[in-house]
Amino acid sequence: MDRKAENKLTSGSVLGSIACFSLPYLLSYFLQTLYGMADLFIIGQFDEVAGITAVSIGSQVMHMLTVVIVGLAMGTTVSIGHAVGAGDQKKASSAVGNTAILFMGVSVALTIGLLMVVRPIVSVMSTPEEAVSGTILYLSICFIGIPFITAYNIISAIFRGIGDSKSPMYFIAVACVINIALDYLFMGYFHLGPAGAALGTTLSQTVSVVIALTVIVRRKTGISVKRADFKPNHSAMGAILKIGVPIALQDGLIQVAFIIITIIANRRGLSDAAAVGIVEKIISFLFLVPSSMLSTVSALCAQNIGAGEKRRARQTLYDAILIAVCFGICVSILIQLLAENVVGMFTSDEVVVAQGAQYIRGYIWDCIFAGIHFSFSGYFCACGRSELSFLHNITAIALVRVPGVYLMSVMFPATLFPMGLATACGSLVSVVICLFAYRWLRRKENV
Repeated sequence: MDRKAENKLTSGSVLGSIACFSLPYLLSYFLQTLYGMADLFIIGQFDEVAGITAVSIGSQVMHMLTVVIVGLAMGTTVSIGHAVGAGDQKKASSAVGNTAILFMGVSVALTIGLLMVVRPIVSVMSTPEEAVSGTILYLSICFIGIPFITAYNIISAIFRGIGDSKSPMYFIAVACVINIALDYLFMGYFHLGPAGAALGTTLSQTVSVVIALTVIVRRKTGISVKRADFKPNHSAMGAILKIGVPIALQDGLIQVAFIIITIIANRRGLSDAAAVGIVEKIISFLFLVPSSMLSTVSALCAQNIGAGEKRRARQTLYDAILIAVCFGICVSILIQLLAENVVGMFTSDEVVVAQGAQYIRGYIWDCIFAGIHFSFSGYFCACGRSELSFLHNITAIALVRVPGVYLMSVMFPATLFPMGLATACGSLVSVVICLFAYRWLRRKENV
């Protein structure tokens, strides 16, 4: 086993390891987020509110599917990380092969199944009548591209498992540039509206997969995968699923919660629907640092736990929380001052800007609390206890986030601010549960 990547993550400065791993991941996540933001920004320049709403609703559905896939792939990252930390090349190769088999089946099943229910999905989303046709077209095209979305994310998970977060950044950088160019071509020149946004996203993802596969074939990663590694292995696939399934369920339920929030907003009218859609895109950008802590902590802690460096794994968790909290405080204060300017970058509609500013001023405090529970989730995954991550998220969703947003919508029909604040309260509950779960884990497993 090539231990170069391992040594960089299991020795030296903990903050240095976090920075070296998280910065490329942060940039790649930023570029991936630009996909949705570019679609929304560009269609806002060439289409009306109905087109903006179609893309915001459709991209939210696609984001939900993507995070579920990424969550399932977390099992691959942690499994490979444990093997790399322990110097077990055979185990790492088996994890790669079984990942390919597992996700090939998942992507094909998702593509066929979702194309069959695209209209019911649009209906369940309470999509405003003016945006229904555009949303159906957008989702249909994106569903066809699911195999490429899946392939990119599992390839990225493999690279991060071996300690390489730079390669996925390069893959997505090229794809992002192509996506923006295609968006202007399809939506600006050909005026294809939501269909153009979907075509740009799907084709650019295809390019990123081709580039990634080329790199895998030509580069020595320290893991040699043979034909035998693609034979289903109960132990290898079980390890991937044990970690990945709870995270996938957790991430899926989180997105379901946000879709319910979108439905609540959609029923308030087209302007509120557009405002919430725009803010969700802005939030996905601002959450880059908090979200990056989950993958960073899981990958670094997995290798350190595999190498027997449990104390260093805990220090990685503490430093990640510190980084996330400092970032969250700064961003939350800035948004209070600049909310209208930020939302106004995506639309010139004064009503949408006003409503969006209200929503984001309440929502943005979630940036602080989410950074903390993302870090804990990454640590729980690295310890092989991803069910703890599922527990705190589903509890917060069921008890606070969804009912809180609904109640605020009913009690305050003239403003979106309380709805945004309710989402932050959900993450605060998650943080409290994480603290108790962490103490329990320390006592039970001596990690």
